[in-house]
Amino acid sequence: EVQVVQSGGGLVQAGESLRLSCAVSGFTFDNYAIGWFRQAPGKQREGVACISSSDDSRYYADFVKGRFAISADQAKNTVSLQMDNLKPEDTGLYYCKFSTTMGAFWGQGTQVTVSS
Repeated sequence: EVQVVQSGGGLVQAGESLRLSCAVSGFTFDNYAIGWFRQAPGKQREGVACISSSDDSRYYADFVKGRFAISADQAKNTVSLQMDNLKPEDTGLYYCKFSTTMGAFWGQGTQVTVSS
């Protein structure tokens, strides 16, 4: 059974940093794509960043470029999202999505709150 467990998040002030992690178990950590999404209250879920194992390519939404960095640790079956220079508009529930040939699996969600 594939399990995706998130950790990290919390409450910080604007300009500070947080690191989110997404640990995957029950699946060989290759041939995958992992994306981070977020959803603010009253808004639709939006893509933030993703990484593909096929070519180590990374994608970032314009609103996080230069501030967020996604990375993968295959030894730990974990993908992390380093978030620097956080802004109040980054506040929301963050989800990771593990996409494989077996299907897509979501993490449980992690709250990130940035105060001004």
